[in-house]
Amino acid sequence: MSLKLFNTLSRSLEPFEPLDPTGRSVGMYCCGPTVYDFGHIGNFRTFVFSDLVRRTLEFRGFTVRHVMNITDVEDKILRRLRETGLSLREYTGKYEKAFLEDLVELNCRMPHHLPRATEFMPQMIDLVGKLLKRGIAYQTPDGSVWFSITQYQGCGCRYGQLVKLNFDEMRAGERVSGDEYDKESAADFGLWKARVPDDGSVFWPSPWGDGRPGWHLECSAMSTALLGPSFDLHLGGEDLAFPHHEDEIAQSEGALEYPPGKRFVKYWLHAAHLLVEGKKMSKSLGNFFTLRDLRAKGYSGREIRQLLLSAHYRETFNFTLEGLDGARSALSRIDECVAKLRGLATSQTGSADVDVLARFTEAMDDDLNVSKAWGVVFDWVRDQNRLLAIGGMTSSMAATATATWDRLDEVLGLGRRLEDPTPSDAMALLDARTAAKKARDFARADAIRNELKEMGWMVEDTATGPKLKRV
Repeated sequence: MSLKLFNTLSRSLEPFEPLDPTGRSVGMYCCGPTVYDFGHIGNFRTFVFSDLVRRTLEFRGFTVRHVMNITDVEDKILRRLRETGLSLREYTGKYEKAFLEDLVELNCRMPHHLPRATEFMPQMIDLVGKLLKRGIAYQTPDGSVWFSITQYQGCGCRYGQLVKLNFDEMRAGERVSGDEYDKESAADFGLWKARVPDDGSVFWPSPWGDGRPGWHLECSAMSTALLGPSFDLHLGGEDLAFPHHEDEIAQSEGALEYPPGKRFVKYWLHAAHLLVEGKKMSKSLGNFFTLRDLRAKGYSGREIRQLLLSAHYRETFNFTLEGLDGARSALSRIDECVAKLRGLATSQTGSADVDVLARFTEAMDDDLNVSKAWGVVFDWVRDQNRLLAIGGMTSSMAATATATWDRLDEVLGLGRRLEDPTPSDAMALLDARTAAKKARDFARADAIRNELKEMGWMVEDTATGPKLKRV
């Protein structure tokens, strides 16, 4: 079975076939953060999803070139600059750093390129110039440049490729000056925004006067500069499909004049909305969580990642604190099993179980069906635990099992649990218990076991000796 993905462009499940003639190299772009605040858990559903796509492709043997932009100039950022009085880089740098720390906390593979919008002004200005030359963009007296939906369609292009738009019911042709607008308007959108007093020191020179780019323009310029005019995958949350991604298609295909059969992007993948405790996330409802909020509640990045990966990316997902507790239990079950297998495998090395890998791969090939993939994982955990319980697990079998888990985790990206350091007083008691057992003072050994339990530690006798683990 080949990898199949749901392409928003065709609204259907399609076999994944890269543009690369050798069929091995993949260009992948994911819309990154607008660094005006800390990322929230809804944002990170999309970023963990994009990490899953990349890991799956690399697991299948593809070489991925992963680009994720940093939007560091945009309407919301300029509002915050006016409130704080900070420079653009001072303000955005704080939240960019926090975002990258959050990616590490969630064990996301770092993109190969993290371009900032402010570093790609020449490419954006060039794109605007091409649209003006083709007559698809127009300049207004204040020096702003707008994209014309009407002229774009007049060139034989279609606006509304990712979403179905009813132009008879829309206010087509009006201008929307903001970076975001709703589905009530198939509006002309700003490519270059002329400088106004509220912009302060945030502006760049252009042939049309000082100003700054529109949000939609930024992604077109950065993606094509780093991945070429046509690339394989563009990812984002479903809220970006319109207008942001639709406008990316329009300005890219309008400016670059693709030959027949060529497109800006071959596959568009969108992750569904995330609810929190059954409701849309809102600070007023008290269900607005950043990664830092959840860490303060005692949850780890691994637990957050596991929960975010527990449902299919195209399903609206309800994120709850109870769900995080369930993720903690699920991870504990995996961790305990894998720890026993590693302890038994000792210095043995093994090859992964091809049957388990085949079933896992089949699940992921079905449009990243993580629910089915988790079923394979927990069936495997159950089987290993049964063998461990009856003493039927040899060192060689354990080595094969650990190699299997390591391969599965290349996709899941859970990593290893960071063990709490065992206190010296607990280790001293464990040594005393071992000595008591050797002296056949079993009453003393049992008393020490109970004392350790009261301290929060359980003694587990293994083939390689007694070990302590948290109760």
